[in-house]
Amino acid sequence: MISVAIMGHGVVGSGVDEIIRTHKDRLFSAIGEELDVKYILDLRDFPDSPHADRFTKNFEDIVNDVEVRVVAEAMGGLNPAYDYTKRLLKAGKSVVTSNKELVAQHGAELLQIAKDNNANYLFEASVGGGIPIIRPLSKCLAANNVDEIAGILNGTTNFILTKMIAEGMGFDEALKIAQELGYAEKDPTADVEGHDACRKICILASLAYGKHVYPDNVHTEGITKITLEDVQYAANYGCVIKLIGRCKVEEGGMMDIGVAPMFVPCSSQLANINDVFNGIMVRGDCTGDVVFYGKGAGKLPTASAVVADVIDCALHLKRRKLIFWADSKEQNILPMEESKTALYIRINTEDKEAAYNTLTSALGEVKTLSRVDAPENEVAFATANEVKYGDALNAVEALKAQGAEVISVIRIGNL
Repeated sequence: MISVAIMGHGVVGSGVDEIIRTHKDRLFSAIGEELDVKYILDLRDFPDSPHADRFTKNFEDIVNDVEVRVVAEAMGGLNPAYDYTKRLLKAGKSVVTSNKELVAQHGAELLQIAKDNNANYLFEASVGGGIPIIRPLSKCLAANNVDEIAGILNGTTNFILTKMIAEGMGFDEALKIAQELGYAEKDPTADVEGHDACRKICILASLAYGKHVYPDNVHTEGITKITLEDVQYAANYGCVIKLIGRCKVEEGGMMDIGVAPMFVPCSSQLANINDVFNGIMVRGDCTGDVVFYGKGAGKLPTASAVVADVIDCALHLKRRKLIFWADSKEQNILPMEESKTALYIRINTEDKEAAYNTLTSALGEVKTLSRVDAPENEVAFATANEVKYGDALNAVEALKAQGAEVISVIRIGNL
């Protein structure tokens, strides 16, 4: 019998407990031993739980019990999850987690502590919820040089954008529905401002390229400024708007990484991923494009990934899994201004010809876009080629200087 502990009995933690309770035969066949939940750490009481006798409010019970070999951290946030995880790993216990914030901020340090203590730190559920991506990226695609990773990494924003695209619904109305259905938190900032997607792309980039990428160093935009007018222009241009987390390494080793809304061509495999579903495209030099698709959140999908990591740890007691990246204090992130992308720009202006000339002078060839019932003074453009984002910002300032009101600037993805 292998004793495990679960820290946190919220949505994910209760799902982990449920799966271990209800899938005992399946888990036994996978491991060859029974998994036993010895402790569940939570400050609340759950007298109606089938494991009511396993609850504790004292972390010391877990860290000091030599029988506990694997711990599932489902607390979320940085504190006290960070301190608890460090102490568990230093005690030689393996830890699995769905905590993307913790992995994105402290993954390199925790992986090193695990290595030093012959333990494992696994986090399959931290990026795609129930979508397998960490294990495929680290093992199945290990023969590839990863040219690029791009994905729809947040189900809440994808649901909102789907409502705007498919039903012509405004952002505020779509957000309200997402909250009513439980897809968005009461405070949706982490989702709609792109912070959640940023943490996930940082984890994927760290794993793919071997050096820790800190979220604070990654340019991040959300979807709060996306309007139905932008959605209409995108449709007429053969695109849909998605919030995309993306990273690739340029010549010279600098990483181009960021999170932002993008026009995604309807021909892209990511274009038809809708509602709360996520999709992650990995572009390998041997495989070409490989897309992982599914629900990126939810009680049982996420718990399923956590339990899969528990199984992996149980099969590798006192043996290490080869999931690792090094810490990095290098300035290896390409400045946003140097990043290259095609762009959509929408403005109000009294002089459309002057605006066109300003953009072509600064950015090369541009195309004028159209939509039904556009106001007389509104005009939208798309650059024909990729341009440096800094050059685009300078062009925007030039437009403003000649009296134009710049409404939207959105990247156009080559996906």
